[in-house]
Order: sequence, then structure tokens, then C-alpha cells
Amino acid sequence: MSNMAIDQVLAQIRSMSAQAGAGIKPAASTAVGAAGAAGGVSAAQGPAFGDLLKQGIESVNHSEQSANALADAWERGVSGVDLARVMIESQKASVSFRALTEVRNRLVTVYQDIMNMSI
Repeated sequence: MSNMAIDQVLAQIRSMSAQAGAGIKPAASTAVGAAGAAGGVSAAQGPAFGDLLKQGIESVNHSEQSANALADAWERGVSGVDLARVMIESQKASVSFRALTEVRNRLVTVYQDIMNMSI
């Protein structure tokens, strides 16, 4: 995989990390106000973790579908589709899927650790 493709994937990971961090920071620094005392969630907390996870899954799915469509176009001999582009998109989709799988594995591990804690 080229350095450019790796840099793009790293930029996407950093962007998602920054979005996730932005969603966590306000919740940790917010004092208990009327919404907090009532058990509600204020709008200043940003996107929920579940929404970020869903967005990540949809992004990986989109990159997989895009890579498959590009590979199909190359196999059919569509002009303007070169093998290098097909391989780069395929590798980007593969890296994204492996990253998503690692996130899932870590979430499962964290869940199991929490469930095994004694109260």
C-alpha cells in the first residue's frame, strides 16, 4: 500500500478519534446542572458513543462496497479503471475492516472485564 493511502487512513482514524474525544470531553467537564440532576443528556455532550460506532461501521461498509464496485468495474473492462486504484481501494477497505474488528474485540474485552468485576 502506498504512503498516500496509509496517510489517508491514518487521517480518518485521527478524525474519528478527535470526534470521539470531543464527545467525551464535555460530558466529563460539565457540572451537574438541571439536565444532569434530572438524569437527562445535555446537547453540549456531543454525539453518543453508539452514534460514533454506527458511523464507523457505515463508513467501513461504504468503503467495502466501493472497493467491490471498483473491482467489478475493472473485471468488466470499464475504461478509466486501473488495477493500481482497485488494489489501493481494496487495501484501504481491508485496513478499515481490520481496525473495526480490533475495536470490536476491545469492546468485548472491556465488557467482559466489567461483567467480571465484583461489587
